[in-house]
Amino acid sequence: MESTDRSTQAKAFDESRTGVKGLADSGITEIPAMFRAHPATLTCLKPPSPPQHLMVPTIDLKGGSVFSKNQQDSKTRQRVVEKIGDAAEKWGFFQVINHGIPVDVLERMIEGTRGFHEQDQEAKTRFYSRDFTRDLYYASNFDLYTSQAASWRDTLGCYMAPNPPRLEDLPVVCGEIMMEYSKQMKNLGEVLFELLSEALGLNPHHLKDMDCAKSQVMFGQYYPPCPQPDLTLGLSKHTDFSFITILLQGKIGGLQVLHDQYWIDVPPVPGALVINIGDLLQLISNDKFISAEHRVIANGSSEPRTSVVCFFSTFMKANARVYGPIKELLSNENPAKYRDFTLTEFSNIFR
Repeated sequence: MESTDRSTQAKAFDESRTGVKGLADSGITEIPAMFRAHPATLTCLKPPSPPQHLMVPTIDLKGGSVFSKNQQDSKTRQRVVEKIGDAAEKWGFFQVINHGIPVDVLERMIEGTRGFHEQDQEAKTRFYSRDFTRDLYYASNFDLYTSQAASWRDTLGCYMAPNPPRLEDLPVVCGEIMMEYSKQMKNLGEVLFELLSEALGLNPHHLKDMDCAKSQVMFGQYYPPCPQPDLTLGLSKHTDFSFITILLQGKIGGLQVLHDQYWIDVPPVPGALVINIGDLLQLISNDKFISAEHRVIANGSSEPRTSVVCFFSTFMKANARVYGPIKELLSNENPAKYRDFTLTEFSNIFR
């Protein structure tokens, strides 16, 4: 009976097309039952405090000097490669500073995302869809009908590469900054894939030549204030279906990564971007790099939490490209742990 109630609630919520923000704006003081997380999940929302030394690594990209030709900068680059490799192996997560993207671009991207979610409902509703292969969509909870409990979050999703959208097809309130931000993400992504390639002992262009940097999907996430944040999540624990993910956090925290059996906070750092290894890179690196579980706790503040996520991935789009563990990384001592697969096959499993 409970599952029937859950599916009925989900259907009614879906058909309202108003998202979680619509619930928050209605002035509710209790969250609907479909958002209440499993008791075991709620128990671990207040886990033991991790040791103080456990902090997600922060890596200084030196404003692009890692790509300079002079000898001094080549040593700097090597140190950066070592730090990125270490973080990718041990954490699957790290923050980058001095990445070359202007702060005003980051701020305008956050403002544009918030602007989209806070505009009149009619302006958003025309983008509403549960077809996640659409080039652009607005929805709440892509796993709304399959998860144990819904998360307190709405999403604007857009496939930005390899086929960029037309500006006129994007929301007026944030279209221009989405286009500009996506270009900045492409440039930074290519830099990161070079550094990650070297950290694997490969030539700098190896991952890029495998098209790891080719596809990009952007999510503008909006987490309204939650009246009962101890009973739900902003985003339940998961790993990412991507090669890498680049996250721009707003000023309100909530992101946590699972490390050494502790949930570690990833606090917002002004001007920084959070990078995490996705399932696809763990797989092709044959587990050299790890795709760590992470989550977002529900927003208990009085202000909305806004973030922007860029997946280097085709996500739900069909893609017949075949991937498997990189042959150059394999040996008798390190045999392949995974079989080859198409991205469509992997997407279907993820879905």
